[in-house]
Amino acid sequence: MTFEADRAALVRTLERSGIKDRRVLEAIGRVPRERFMPEEQADRAYVDRAAPIGEGQTISQPYVVARMTELLAPRPTDHVLEVGGGSGYQAAVLAELVGDIVSVERHAALADAAATRLRELGYTNVRVVHDDASIGYAPEAPYDKILVTAAAPFIAHELVEQCKPDGRIVAPVGDREAQELVVRHGDGRIERAGGVKFVPLIGRAGWDR
Repeated sequence: MTFEADRAALVRTLERSGIKDRRVLEAIGRVPRERFMPEEQADRAYVDRAAPIGEGQTISQPYVVARMTELLAPRPTDHVLEVGGGSGYQAAVLAELVGDIVSVERHAALADAAATRLRELGYTNVRVVHDDASIGYAPEAPYDKILVTAAAPFIAHELVEQCKPDGRIVAPVGDREAQELVVRHGDGRIERAGGVKFVPLIGRAGWDR
């Protein structure tokens, strides 16, 4: 089964939905989302919906991936932290746009699978780490940009400390049922970018369970 036409159709859908950054759209068009889905769901890889990937986690809706990537304003030289790696799909999209990524995932099985998948696809600029993602990953700090891909009750001070003064953090912040995308700029300014719904961020700086 080939997916090139479906991938191109998804890019057109995202463009019609308001994604304006051509680099983000082109990155989405290059990443084989079907490789990040359970095999039995691969035929639905280019439907603009989230999907379960095991361990109670999901691969995000393509529009949300594109929107969060656009809000992050990625640059080719950026050193990026991804909080909550999941399947590795968001990391793959970012890998098309930035210098390198540290992707932290608390579920060992998902982290191992994502690392293998990304390596097989040739994404040598992504390092997957199995750890408590909620507190970031201090050994590789500071980061130019930080992307949180699970529902956080707040933006943890650990993440603020690990982000460069002129960097930015994009995160879904709220309660366990609904969140709002926020962009925290280096000067502390907060930009709000609409409602979303993510699985909870579990860990020391997130939810207990």
